[in-house]
Amino acid sequence: MSFGIRACCRPRCQAAFSAIVLFIGTLCAGGTARAAPQQTLTLYSAQHPQVIHMLTQAFTEETGIGVRVHSGEGPEIAQQLLREGPSSPADVVFVENSPELLLLNEHNMLAPVAAATLARVPSDRSAPDGRWLGVLARQNVLAWNPSLINQQDLPRSLLDLAEPRWKGKVAIAPADADFLPLVGAVIRAKGKEKALSWLEGLRRNAKLYQDDESVVAAVNRGSIATGIVNNYYWARLRTELGEAGMHSQIAHFAPGDLGNLINISGAAVLASSKNQADAQRFLAFLVSQKAQEMLAQSTVDYEYPLVSGVAPNPLLTPLKDLHPPAIAPTAMGDDQESAALLQRAGLL
Repeated sequence: MSFGIRACCRPRCQAAFSAIVLFIGTLCAGGTARAAPQQTLTLYSAQHPQVIHMLTQAFTEETGIGVRVHSGEGPEIAQQLLREGPSSPADVVFVENSPELLLLNEHNMLAPVAAATLARVPSDRSAPDGRWLGVLARQNVLAWNPSLINQQDLPRSLLDLAEPRWKGKVAIAPADADFLPLVGAVIRAKGKEKALSWLEGLRRNAKLYQDDESVVAAVNRGSIATGIVNNYYWARLRTELGEAGMHSQIAHFAPGDLGNLINISGAAVLASSKNQADAQRFLAFLVSQKAQEMLAQSTVDYEYPLVSGVAPNPLLTPLKDLHPPAIAPTAMGDDQESAALLQRAGLL
């Protein structure tokens, strides 16, 4: 399983996420102009570096607390924290998919989130036991190219893409960490054997790409008719190329279908952190009106704010119109079973 280095978003590494971690670097969010921060948090992040820099800089300006950032792919970050255990320097972890947080919570590595902070977002977007916090949401969608396929011929279900008629017509990025929760949702809803059969059908049908950005770019340039991606990849490409450069669209599957899965970007405080109060303050900042509005206006991270009253970017379909399956973030598993099944199917 390999990850490529991304120039415009999350860093990737050429290694199995369950075994190898690559230190991408440490960024220090700027302090105030008058003095360097006297306190510092360490954040392990699997979010877009530009977004994290924006957030940490604003947090430091507001609180005087500096933030050191260690970046990596979500599953890598989770595995590193497991290896480091109580000796980890991390105070806060902020990832793009809830399974990594579930894995850490299974190993009793997360501290309870302050009740007032949890109350800022819908309860079903955070951990049932309150040990990690939902910050943003995004949805799986199907990118498609009208020059290669008619809208009426698009699949109504994610599972349809394993059927023979889709051979050579769909692109996927199974080595992208964003694909793992989707596999977990299929396992949860259909069972392991049916999920394996679906993945084997995708292996026969799909053209494989390194990451979701490559998938949406291939669909947009006409190299492939459709591709499974998270919604923000299409929106970001639209911003990069402009309306005239977009030759693709995004489609949703039938209401309630697994293909409409909503993923949660979440954060947590490490139980081993020696800076508990400041770490809790950082989580509270992530779901503050100010931070959520900054995220909603970002032209890098097209995700849905979870705080009530903060509207998403106009390029996004309204959250109320998404019709996702009834699968809670914690029901998708901790990525371990999903990764094993991808390997059995020959996709990794």
